[in-house]
Amino acid sequence: MPDVDLEEGQWDLGGVLMGTGTPVRFKEVTGLGWPGTRESDVDRPSADGTYPGPDYYTGRTIEFDANIRVPGNGPACEALLAQIQAAADDPTIRLVGGATMPLRVRRPGSTTRRAFGRLRRCAPELAQAIHGYIPVDMAFEATDPTWYGDVEQTVDIPLGWMTGGGFTAPVVAPIYVTSASAAAERPGWVTNNGTRDTWPVLTIQGPCSNVTITHVASGRVLALPTLVLTAGQWLELDTRPGQLSVVRENGGNAETYLSPASRLDLFSLPPGTSELRWTAVDPTNSARLTVTWRDAYTAL
Repeated sequence: MPDVDLEEGQWDLGGVLMGTGTPVRFKEVTGLGWPGTRESDVDRPSADGTYPGPDYYTGRTIEFDANIRVPGNGPACEALLAQIQAAADDPTIRLVGGATMPLRVRRPGSTTRRAFGRLRRCAPELAQAIHGYIPVDMAFEATDPTWYGDVEQTVDIPLGWMTGGGFTAPVVAPIYVTSASAAAERPGWVTNNGTRDTWPVLTIQGPCSNVTITHVASGRVLALPTLVLTAGQWLELDTRPGQLSVVRENGGNAETYLSPASRLDLFSLPPGTSELRWTAVDPTNSARLTVTWRDAYTAL
C-alpha cells in the first residue's frame, strides 16, 4: 500500500492519519528534540573531574497526548482506536526481531520525514467513548534516533566496457575493448541531502564475479573476492543500523563472501555527494550495482 501524501501538521502511523484535519488531535507531542545520550565517562584517577568517553545516542521516545473525536459517533471513535492498535499488532513487525514500522510526520514549513521503531504504548480512556470522545496516551519508541527522508532514493550504476582512455590513431582492426579476464570500472555519484551520515542498501545484479565496492572519499571497501553471480542472480548488502546483512536471491545468508576487512557498519554516505566505484569481472556488460538510501537528519 503506497504512502499517502501528508499535509502540514499531519502524522502517519501504520497508515492511520493523525493531526491536522483528522479526528485524531494532539494536546502535546514530546520527544522530537535531543534523543538522549549513552555516555561512557570515567573518573580521572587521583584527580578531580571525569574523562569524557564517546557519547552514543539512545533510542528516541515520542509520546502523544492525543484524543480521538468524532462527535456523537462512539463506534467511529472506537474503530479509529482499533486501527491504531492493528497497525502495531502486525505480526510481521511485532513477532520479528529487528523489524520496525515507520512513523511519518510533516512539520509546518518542512518536508515529510520518518522515524523507524515500534508503538510501545496505546492507553485509551473509554469513559466518554459513547459520546465520540476518547483520550489516548501513546508512545512510539524509535530504535534509530535519526530522522530520514520520506522518499527512498536509488541510483543504478553499470560497469563500463572500456578500461582505457579511448582509441589512439591510427586505428587498426581488430579493435579490442575490455577483456573478461580484467575488472571493468565506472564511477557513480550518490547524494545525501541530509545533515548526518546515512547507510545504503547495495544490490549487485549478475552476471559478474570478484566484486569490490569502494567509497572513494573515505577509502572504505566492501570486497567479495569469491562471489560468482550468474544472470538473474543477485546479492544484497544492507548497511543500515540494526539491519546489517548480506543476502542472496534465495534468501540465504551470504556473509562468508565478504572479505575479513570489509565493514558493513562503517560503509556510510556522509552529507553531500559521494563517489562510489565498483569493479567486477563481467564479459556481458550487463551487471548492475543498485544503491538505495534515504537522506538522514539529526533533527526535524
